[in-house]
Amino acid sequence: MPRNPTPRRRTARRIRATAAGAATGLLVTGLLAAPAQARGDTAGPVGTAAGKAGDASYEPGPCPKTQHPVAELEGARCGTLTVPENRAEPGGRTIRLGVAIVPAKAAQPKPDPVVWLAGGPGDDAVGEAKMAVDGGLNRDRDLILMTQRGTYAADPALTCPNVDEFNARVVGLVYDAPSTETLHVQATKECRDRLAALGADLGAYNDTESAADLADLRTALGLKEWNVFGISYGTHLALVYMRLHPEGIRAVGLDGILPPSRGGSAAAWSSARQGFDGLFKACEEQPACNSRYPNLSATFERLVRELEAKPVTTTVTVPGRARPVKVVLDGGALVTWLTSATHTATEVPRALDDLAHGKPERIARQWAGWRLAPQAVGATSHGLVYGVFCSEWIPFETQEQALKGGQEAFPSFPRSVQAQAPQLNSLRPDCDVWKVPPAPASIRDATTGDIPTLALSGGFDAQTGADNGPYVARTLSRAHVVTVPYEPHVVFATSKCAQEITASFFDNPAAPDTTCLDGLKPPVFETGP
Repeated sequence: MPRNPTPRRRTARRIRATAAGAATGLLVTGLLAAPAQARGDTAGPVGTAAGKAGDASYEPGPCPKTQHPVAELEGARCGTLTVPENRAEPGGRTIRLGVAIVPAKAAQPKPDPVVWLAGGPGDDAVGEAKMAVDGGLNRDRDLILMTQRGTYAADPALTCPNVDEFNARVVGLVYDAPSTETLHVQATKECRDRLAALGADLGAYNDTESAADLADLRTALGLKEWNVFGISYGTHLALVYMRLHPEGIRAVGLDGILPPSRGGSAAAWSSARQGFDGLFKACEEQPACNSRYPNLSATFERLVRELEAKPVTTTVTVPGRARPVKVVLDGGALVTWLTSATHTATEVPRALDDLAHGKPERIARQWAGWRLAPQAVGATSHGLVYGVFCSEWIPFETQEQALKGGQEAFPSFPRSVQAQAPQLNSLRPDCDVWKVPPAPASIRDATTGDIPTLALSGGFDAQTGADNGPYVARTLSRAHVVTVPYEPHVVFATSKCAQEITASFFDNPAAPDTTCLDGLKPPVFETGP
């Protein structure tokens, strides 16, 4: 989901960012002779012919740039979708979105491809090709990846390297301090002013426009029908897309669900509570972990209170940094660290125990390593981050409601911690300077309908709580709710079982096979001396 680095087992990437690697800006040439996926009109491989959809147009061409070489794009058929920046202004300027179509591995692909919706907001779908391919989404269907408006390979790309650089600096500052927030808002305003000066209509980078981009892409590619798979923020966009443009959608997979009707700080707090409790309960149920680290939840909450009252400063060595790095841990930093650390759940009890015994280095090293990763700079479209959050979230949740969410989830936390939802720190003052108009109130409507939907969640997900699955299913008459135990945010990236369930769902949306859940076992937590 939101704006802070999130580690990922096996994929070694953030939910919101592309996989680790140098920012090379590589341009990969699309190979038009790649194995064909027939369109509904049998006109040839999808993506090899020009097409139009109203004021939008698709042209075959080179593949979108990526931060680093992506082997999964070799052999892809690529091109560019040109769309109006703001559909409410006919004749206005246009923007260009990169498209990559990874051919199906099957000799006779099925006619309904899968389109991948990336996380964030602000991640580039093309950079997530490896995750999608590793999970088998192109087994017998073409896989379509489109650069969402404003993201890394789009033109324009509304990235904010200065904001990324400041977010790295935060490791050496008191996370919840007003002075830190002031600096954060200054960086946000600096980027906002730069992008506005370039002529970007910042109010046009939102889910309503992005959903229309997807509808135009399907039409311009000549596809009668396709499937949708969204992760994290991509589920937010998918639900808006399903509501506004349901035509041509065969089935939808949602993984790490972020409902637009719930978006905000209160929901972030609820999700954190669910994910933390899932992890702590798993430790409690494992004799070795519970014996070594009893009352882990109480230890964590006590540490949050103590660190908020008296932050701890230490120095650690971080890969890629020649010099030791200063790290400050206060209560807010610890909460946000744990929100991401559920991705490395087996290490959490020992790390918290170390901190409780005056050894903050383990947590400090991980916290700094995530935020100082060089590939994070310039990768995220903050124009899309703020375009979505500032128009679709902030106008529909008061500051009092946001605070109440923190108070209800963690009543023992200090007010200064409760006031900053995990991974949404400084969001309200950032939106004050971003200055985009609020979305229509209908953006908060629940998505209804009968499109077959798979609602996937992880039992350790502290970013988009597992209760979002049954929540969205209330109004989707053909939804299947699946929670994969012991898994963090975006189970498709970490769970073979989740990948098998997803494949079975797209094969038969009426009856996905969930039998693999029966054999899942909890992780073995690390126990120190």
